[in-house]
Amino acid sequence: MATLRFKALDEISRRELIETKLSDQKISGYFGADVFDRETMRQYIAKDAYESLCNAIDEGRRIDRKFANQIAQGMKTWAMERGATHYSHWFQPLNDSTAEKHDAFFEPMQGGGSFETFKGELLVQQEPDASSFPNGGLRNTFEARGYSAWDPSSPAFIIDKTLCIPSIFIAYTGEALDFKTPLLKSLQVVCKAAEDVCQYFDKDVKKVNVTLGWEQEYFLVDEALFLARPDLMQTGRTLMGHIAAKDQQLDDHYFGAIPSRVLEYMKEFEEQAYRLGIPIKTRHNEVAPNQFECAPMFEEANIAVDHNTLLMTVMRKVALKHKLRVLFHEKPFAGVNGSGKHCNWSMMTDTGVNLLAPGKTPKNNIQFLTFFVNAIKAAHDYGTLFMASIATQSNSHRLGAHEAPPAVMSVFAGSTLSDMLDSIEERVSDKKMTPDEKTDIKLDIGKIPDILLDNTDRNRTSPFAFTGNRFEFRATGSSHTCAAPLTVINTAIAEELIQFKKEVDALIDKGVKKDEAILQVIRKYIIASKKIRFEGNGYSQAWLDEAGKRGLESIGSIPEAFTVFNRPQYKELLTKHGVYSESEICARYEINLEILIKKIQIESRVLADMAANHIVPTAIKYQNVLIQNVQGLQDIMPDEYMELASEEMRAITKIAKYVKSIREHNRQMIDARKKYNNTENIIERANGYWDVVRPIMSVIRQDIDKLELIVDDELWPLPKYREMMSIN
Repeated sequence: MATLRFKALDEISRRELIETKLSDQKISGYFGADVFDRETMRQYIAKDAYESLCNAIDEGRRIDRKFANQIAQGMKTWAMERGATHYSHWFQPLNDSTAEKHDAFFEPMQGGGSFETFKGELLVQQEPDASSFPNGGLRNTFEARGYSAWDPSSPAFIIDKTLCIPSIFIAYTGEALDFKTPLLKSLQVVCKAAEDVCQYFDKDVKKVNVTLGWEQEYFLVDEALFLARPDLMQTGRTLMGHIAAKDQQLDDHYFGAIPSRVLEYMKEFEEQAYRLGIPIKTRHNEVAPNQFECAPMFEEANIAVDHNTLLMTVMRKVALKHKLRVLFHEKPFAGVNGSGKHCNWSMMTDTGVNLLAPGKTPKNNIQFLTFFVNAIKAAHDYGTLFMASIATQSNSHRLGAHEAPPAVMSVFAGSTLSDMLDSIEERVSDKKMTPDEKTDIKLDIGKIPDILLDNTDRNRTSPFAFTGNRFEFRATGSSHTCAAPLTVINTAIAEELIQFKKEVDALIDKGVKKDEAILQVIRKYIIASKKIRFEGNGYSQAWLDEAGKRGLESIGSIPEAFTVFNRPQYKELLTKHGVYSESEICARYEINLEILIKKIQIESRVLADMAANHIVPTAIKYQNVLIQNVQGLQDIMPDEYMELASEEMRAITKIAKYVKSIREHNRQMIDARKKYNNTENIIERANGYWDVVRPIMSVIRQDIDKLELIVDDELWPLPKYREMMSIN
């Protein structure tokens, strides 16, 4: 194994730069070239079919079946002109990946010959096998049928000469087996609720869209080093190894000059992203060595989620060409910062107004405060659900580790807006206000853009922070889909907006003026959600203590987080708006538990194998070297060898101690796995893996870390952290 390690180091020392040949065109010249967007549709589809498709996208209408063939024919012609030979429904099953089954346009003719075809029914719906995807008991293994159905609101695209059609994925019985279906339902609910509230302020608003700007963090490692680490290959993270002497403590990587190999990699995946219509805007070094980030412009949320998922696939493929591996695991290296995926959430009207951006008039700013306060109240009422939506086995290594928010919800509004909310609480009352009082309040509200200009900051420790014109949900893990938290956030804010409108309308029916009614309900929501607002250091123990006093819940474990969705109040929220059915919630609970069990199981098996077959033999080999050294000293200097070999004797003893401990805990870990694998109750099995198997793994890792400090560097079998944390 040590030979493999040094071979890997030698290989990367001789790496040649793989240059990316960029297009001679400006980015704007080829942006979206591989996307069947509206401009392209207009060229390939008849006018009436084009209008039907646009109505389906803009207003959520069904596409008339009579136009489906025309759309399919135009899509096929366009795709084949660009070299496509196959088509596929592209969907996002419940495994944080994507799925696609490719079918050829080619169709043989009876009697010989062939032709290319793509009919409307194939565009609208396909029938991939649903039996082997995570289903949480919604399907039996022998029941294979499932359906993928075209989502026209997300444009088709070409990748690797295959026409990919973004789709939802449902069981034969109609339940959702993907992330997109509930996301689309939640978007429909929150947009309708927002449209209704917007009528108080602007009758011209006919449609509201949720917008999302994600930030994707990731690590890169050299291919040779990656292949020399079985744990990285199989689990996405290093299961052993102490931190490097020099990692991120000098803050010299963050926003530093991008390494040449990395820059060439970035150029290539960005060019592919532009061709796929993904508007990547930013790239930079992140805090940890070998950690980087990319971020796009804001887009409509459904398309943004598709683009993020698609980009992760593109990044993996391009990395292979550059002899690199991209790691999306939240914590691939212990002791250094992990990776997140910040979800920047906002809402935009069809009149071009960002509902979370202060405007130029008091009226516009009352509208801003309406949506701002409703979002805060949603975080207050459903904050535990927000945090549960991003709970995964891999994200558990990152949350609260001074690089990500803690597992307790709080909202950062900024001192200026907090003062404004406190002022509204103090000055608005349930009684009728005088014209002068209303004028003063409105004038102060109208000053919001000016006072925010130089008085707003960001708080990177807050899970849900207002950052000027959107809320940034920082807790999402880098490997996770944005769809999961967005579905919850959308539904919760929709519920608040619906209740807000009911309360305002009730006051108006009682004779309260509209603007006064709105301010009264805003005040009520400010008071009701006050305890969720926090401006300080969310990493500190003082805040966790304070959060407990405020009654804010901190999720203690990942299995516990999964149970949050089963709580009556949260289940009612999700089912009453039709985002999930009760059976879908139960299925997702079971799927999450199964994934948790399997991931810990895989990690424990890899750790046991590496410890028993790589680490322990190496340690014993080095121990024998030390024993021979001591024996040699005894032969040469029988009277002094005990003093001269004291360090060697201590090392021999320590190695024996750690090897014994590793072997004992390995046996305990294997026995624990067997015990809980034989437990029929999935909840008990998951808790056993979390509470018993995982802590044993931690002990084994600690022993291996101590061995690494003793065993001679020439014999150590695995590339070390310090070796992996640089790309030439």
